[in-house]
Formats: sequence, C-alpha cells, structure tokens
Amino acid sequence: MAFTLRIAVTSVPPLTGMIAKDLFLPSWLIGILGMLPTALFGAAGLVTPLLMRRWSVETLAVGCMVAAGAGQIVRAVAPETGLFLAGSALALAGMGAGNVVLPPMVKKYFPRRIGLLTALYVTVISLGTTVPPVLAVPVADSAGWRVSIGWWAAVNAIAILPWLTAWSPQERRRRKAPARASSAPRVVVRPWHSPSAWALALLFGCTSLNTYTLFAWLPPLVAGAGLTPGEAGLQLAIFSGVGLPMSLIVPVLASRLRNPFPIVVFGVSCFVAGYLGLLLAPATATWLWSTLAGLGPATFPLSLVLVNLRTHSHQASGAVSGFAQGLGYLLACAGPLFAGILHDATGAWTASFAFLGVTLVILAVAGWVVCRPRFIEDHPGVVVPARFQGGTTPPVT
Repeated sequence: MAFTLRIAVTSVPPLTGMIAKDLFLPSWLIGILGMLPTALFGAAGLVTPLLMRRWSVETLAVGCMVAAGAGQIVRAVAPETGLFLAGSALALAGMGAGNVVLPPMVKKYFPRRIGLLTALYVTVISLGTTVPPVLAVPVADSAGWRVSIGWWAAVNAIAILPWLTAWSPQERRRRKAPARASSAPRVVVRPWHSPSAWALALLFGCTSLNTYTLFAWLPPLVAGAGLTPGEAGLQLAIFSGVGLPMSLIVPVLASRLRNPFPIVVFGVSCFVAGYLGLLLAPATATWLWSTLAGLGPATFPLSLVLVNLRTHSHQASGAVSGFAQGLGYLLACAGPLFAGILHDATGAWTASFAFLGVTLVILAVAGWVVCRPRFIEDHPGVVVPARFQGGTTPPVT
C-alpha cells in the first residue's frame, strides 16, 4: 500500500510535454498540477478521520487504493483537460487518505514494532516516489503517455488483494452485529484540543513546506549560479536521495528515545547549514549544500512515527494522523508559492531563505513541544463521550 501513495504524483511531471501535445496544458495549468498533491493531501487528511468514525482502517485502505487506481485510469483515457484534472484529483485524494490510514494501521497491527514498521513503510513510500519518474519516459516512448501513467493502476489492484483477507470471520460477524452489542464506550477524539497535536501539525507542515520548496526551486537556484541543467538535476537527486537512509534510521531511533528532540535539532541544523551554503556560495561545493539540506527532512519520518508514539490507541492515531497531515500539507502549499513570489519581487534568493528560516524556527519550537513524553489523549477535552456530539457517533474507543 505504501508503494502506491506517490505514484500518481511523480509519474506525470516527466511527461507534461507529451501530454500537452494532446491536451490543453499551458504553463499555468502545469503549475496547478504541481500544487494539487499537497492541496488534496491536506483536504483528504482533514476528511479521513471523519470517515474513520464510520468505517474501519481496513475498509478505508481498500477504498483509498480503489479511488487512486480509478483516478489514474480516468486521466489516462481522458479526452480533454477537465477530465484529466478530475482523474488526477480523484487519484491524489485517494492517496491523501492513504497517508492518514497507514499510521493507525501500524498502531493496530504492530503496536510493539512501531519504529521498525514506520521505517519500512516510509522507505517504501520513498521508493514509490523514485521509481515512476524513472520509468515514465521509456514506457511513454514505447507505448504512449496514456499507457505510461495508466498502467500504475495495476499496482493499486495488486496492493488491494492482501487487504481483502484482512477481515477474519469473527471480525465480519462483529461488523454485522448491532452497534448496541458493543461494550466499548462511545467516544470522539478531538486532537485540536491538544497543544501537542497542533505542534505535530506544525512539525509535519514546516518540514513539508521546506522540502517541497526545494523540490520546486533548487534546480533554478543552482542553475542561476552557473550550473548546467544536468548538474542542477543531479543536485535535486542528491537532495532527495540522502533522505532514504533517514527514513530507515529515524523512526527506529525515535522509538527508543524518551524524548527524540535531538533529531529535530539535527534536522534544523542541517537545513540551516545547507541554506547558508546555497545562499552564499551556490556554485562552490554545491553537492555538500544539497546533501546537508537533504538531511534536514529527517523530521518528516519523525513526525510520522510520533503520530503513534504520542497516542494510546489506533483510533486516536487515526484522528491525530488526519489532523496533523491535513493541516501540514495545506501549510506546505505556501512554501513554493511564497518563495517564488519573494524571489520575483527582490530578484534574489535572500528573502526566500529568510522566509524559510522563519519556518525553521517554528519547526524547532513545535518539535520541542511534541517530543516531550506526553500522550495527546491526556490533554483535557481531547477524548469526550459521543453523547456530547449528539449521540450519533459510532464507537471510536
């Protein structure tokens, strides 16, 4: 499932030139396509916890992958731009909901292996981000761009199959039983009442904001300093590639630390060092600045593992996951936009890096708050009986 959560994002950008020959795809529309992932990931993050009150994480996992696969098929056969955008939105919304569902599934099935399983699925997400753009152009050259972006729906179909066996006979009978037969208390988890949940959302959001800003602007920045387009692309590969070992190391390390704030200090320090190098000497030892900046998003896998380390139950994990990722991805949308506006307004990158520096201060403070060893449900008002919500909410213990 983790492998399917980015394929609709990264399989299209290498093919925009081919797609534009068949569909109306001007530069401003390509810009909208670039903002769709974070916007829809954020919207899906806020909506998915509401769906978790009615359906299980297993049901939502299947639904997410069905939506993502269907969306990819729709845009692959789309005869015009509107349907292409609609298919893209459906696929991205499904993947956004899948982002939220994975942490509570780890909490539910592997409560004693949270660090290890988080490390594995975050690493597989990284692989699912890297592989599609590598295959996109070769497949398109041999079979056309529609096949190149549409065949990934088969991966969703394959990923669905194991989840169809996730419901045991006892679980099926329990789902068919009347709601009153459950002895579990009916409660609602409201993460927005917890300062730690807000801090987690800011930690996730500021990390994503800085990461997506560099994805968008690192190549133009170093190209403007004199690097060739090929060298600029290599710097982006270095930036994204060094995050792979962090995906493996950070969740396991964080799960063994009572307070993992040193990981936040490490990430912020690497961001600052990389930014200073890119600002003051972008054409000198550029690989070093790209490497340091690429180590900064160590706080991304940290924020994902904290979703489970700072909650008691997988239901609360789902609510917190949706809240943090929903607000975080919406916040991330602002990064590439404001960095570009500031650069265009000043003609230099100083103001853009100053803006990113402010977000790093927020990231550090948020990390200090959420890394403290305290469970989010322990904050007053986070967990309330369902009768206070009108008595209609299904059991969420």
